[in-house]
Amino acid sequence: MANLKEVKNRITSVVSTQQITKAMKMVAAAKLKRAQDRITMMRPYSQKLSTILQNVSGSGEMNNPYAKERPVNNILLILVTSDKGLCGAFNSTVTRKVKSLMEGEYKSYAESGNLHFMTIGKKASDYLKRNKLSYNDQYINLFNNLTFEATSEAAQFIMDEFEKGTYDKVEIIYNEFKNAATQILNKEQFLPIAKSSDEESRSDYDYTYEPSRDYIENELIPTSLKTQLFKALLDSNASEHGARMTAMDKATDNAGELLKELRLTYNRTRQAAITTEILEITAGAEALAAE
Repeated sequence: MANLKEVKNRITSVVSTQQITKAMKMVAAAKLKRAQDRITMMRPYSQKLSTILQNVSGSGEMNNPYAKERPVNNILLILVTSDKGLCGAFNSTVTRKVKSLMEGEYKSYAESGNLHFMTIGKKASDYLKRNKLSYNDQYINLFNNLTFEATSEAAQFIMDEFEKGTYDKVEIIYNEFKNAATQILNKEQFLPIAKSSDEESRSDYDYTYEPSRDYIENELIPTSLKTQLFKALLDSNASEHGARMTAMDKATDNAGELLKELRLTYNRTRQAAITTEILEITAGAEALAAE
């Protein structure tokens, strides 16, 4: 059985850890509220814009370079993770998906060196570095300044590379925010613009282009793509804070359970020590009386 000093030190350590996890939970909850408000306001606009864009692209009336489909020789995966840990399985779901794709659907591209990566968030870079995979990390710190303007710069770089033919297909892997306790892993096609899969629904639309079709192609479509990336980052940001809040809440509860066990152990150890001392005193008294 551990001595009293060891148990007391462990209790002090667990109490300190519990205070930290409780504080981190409160900070994550405060950040989650702001992040949740941002994605809640952005999502309906982004989804409606994407639907219109897919229908227009699928109608065959547009001749936009971002909607151009060509044989897929090079694929770019944009991995969106957090900069910090302590958020449960938030980051590992993304890295597991990457591993699954490299061993399955995109195995031939990975083996031929035609599977490329761009990281947004340090944890994705850490994973790729550990596995000795090359990646582009020039926009790794986007979460330090998560604005539409900063995201637009990253989106424009990706769009330019696609237009030049550096990549034939671009996908985003990120966590979609559902609620504080639930995040849904998404693999979403970014380029070329995905066409609507609903042929009947698409044929029901008769679009009138205002002010002009050229304006739609040159202004609205690029803006829509930038909005799509921004929405993915807002989703991931809210998911991160939700995952961290949940993880820290569980950690706080676990620390509480551990404290109960440690205090019980401390009391039993202390009681055993007192009992031993009483027995020793009694034995000593009896020995003196016998003399």
